[in-house]
Amino acid sequence: MFRCSMLYCAAWLLAAAPGVRADDLPTAEAWNAHVQATYVWQAKPAFGAAYTGPASLAPWRETAYSFSATAAFGMRPWQGAELYFDPEVVQGKAMSGLHGLGGMTNGEQQKTSGTSPTFYRARLFLRQTWNLGGDMQAVESDMNQLAGSVASRRVVLTAGNLAASDIFDANSQAHDARSQFLNWALVAHGAWDFAADARGYTWGAALEYDDSDWAVRAGRFMLPAESNGLALDKRISRHHGDQVELEHRHTWLGQAGAVRLLAFRDRARMGSFRDALAASAPGAVPDVGSVRRERGKTGFGVSLDQAVGANAAVFVRASRNDGQSETYAFAEIERSVSIGATLQGAAWHRTGDTLGIAAVANGLAQAHRDYLAAGGVGAFIGDGRLDYHPEQIVETYYKIGLSRYAALSLDWQHIANPAYDGARGPVNVVGLRLHGQY
Repeated sequence: MFRCSMLYCAAWLLAAAPGVRADDLPTAEAWNAHVQATYVWQAKPAFGAAYTGPASLAPWRETAYSFSATAAFGMRPWQGAELYFDPEVVQGKAMSGLHGLGGMTNGEQQKTSGTSPTFYRARLFLRQTWNLGGDMQAVESDMNQLAGSVASRRVVLTAGNLAASDIFDANSQAHDARSQFLNWALVAHGAWDFAADARGYTWGAALEYDDSDWAVRAGRFMLPAESNGLALDKRISRHHGDQVELEHRHTWLGQAGAVRLLAFRDRARMGSFRDALAASAPGAVPDVGSVRRERGKTGFGVSLDQAVGANAAVFVRASRNDGQSETYAFAEIERSVSIGATLQGAAWHRTGDTLGIAAVANGLAQAHRDYLAAGGVGAFIGDGRLDYHPEQIVETYYKIGLSRYAALSLDWQHIANPAYDGARGPVNVVGLRLHGQY
């Protein structure tokens, strides 16, 4: 549903260690052009379910796929500025109409998926960097990243059409569904209901200050005009998604790592679970969409990624939101904890390969549980009743480097208590991913 590269990592932040000699810095690119294409195929067998509701994961065998292709064009209109434009095409078919899970199984799957190709503008944004001093750091050429150098102490303004996850929550091991883990709860903080349209993009601006090992960034972005809709609400002063993040990059036992603390607040017309329950007649099914009014949603997330050797790294995420109102732009997750590790194939003489494994526990606030137990339906989940248990996910993938520009990944996800319902599942999802980028 969303692009977290949905999906580009903010790799432009630090592409090399400080203290690079001037002669070793890459020549500043005046412009560049890159492309990517990603195909994901997934399947699940039939599974046990005591009952099935209007927004359940179907208990019979299903297959699904997604395809995306993106071009990324960049140029320097003036000193310190970078202008980027990304046209994109997507196509796909989601399992069960993208229903029945908190942590959806494919981060490339959009809420507007269809079997006909859809062309649109994914990004059109300006990045302005003001270097303030310190060591110069190399920046390599990549998608939405011009080769050159930046100072270790700098201010960066990014404004325009982009994804909030381009800038925030850039965990190096679990951030990009095109090359890393696929599950939604692993490509971003599960409980971060971040501003995005149904494709995962938005309009807004973020300001960042970097000073060697520290960075602080804050941004405001447009929310959908309606819950999980495609059209954005342009009244950004009234309805918006705000976030602030503090990051510390460090070296531990000679290995690089980073810790990030994120806080967010959304402001929009949202329905409250308690209001929906109070407004429903005895025995009637509550409807959160019928009690929408101006309200806010707040939450936070903590993230750590840490190298533990030349070829291994670990990561941890934990996030939580207040859980009082409907999911507005991301996933039906209000508490989430994840932990995982990756191992590079160089350890077994397969440079270019990667093995990843992670575990996730997702949960809901009590108000949301009561709403679902009464038969309520949300954007993605609603079984008609609820035997509440935390949703538990294990995902592992093996990425095979086919060349410098292409990779094939094998993926397996085991999901216990899908949509937080102990009366359904467990579910096993297998997948193949083919990704190319130049």
